Amino acid sequence: MKLTYYGYPKCSTCRKAKKSLESYGVTFEEINIAENPPSEDELREMIAASELDIKKFFNTSGNVYRELKLKDKLPTMTEDEKIKLLSSNGMLIKRPIVYGNGKTTVGFKEETFEKVWR
Repeated sequence: MKLTYYGYPKCSTCRKAKKSLESYGVTFEEINIAENPPSEDELREMIAASELDIKKFFNTSGNVYRELKLKDKLPTMTEDEKIKLLSSNGMLIKRPIVYGNGKTTVGFKEETFEKVWR
């Protein structure tokens, strides 16, 4: 199983998620989400594979989200606009994102990771 792990090195939740993947013996490519956010096409694939609403991909507790006042703007934006915005700034994306094998997880919950990636 080949996975892509989008994380942020300074994020403690990302470090826990990475440690879990390593403990499962899973091979993954690690990408710093702040330096290399996923492209619009990659985001479309991830969102489709996650079966989650696109809103779940936004880091609602992040500074950039608040600075851009996205809480008020997101409801009126199209899906294309949201995807373009997410791909423009990795700090807007909830992390970590693990993607591969037709599946996507957003954020980190040990039990979800175990079920999906082990």
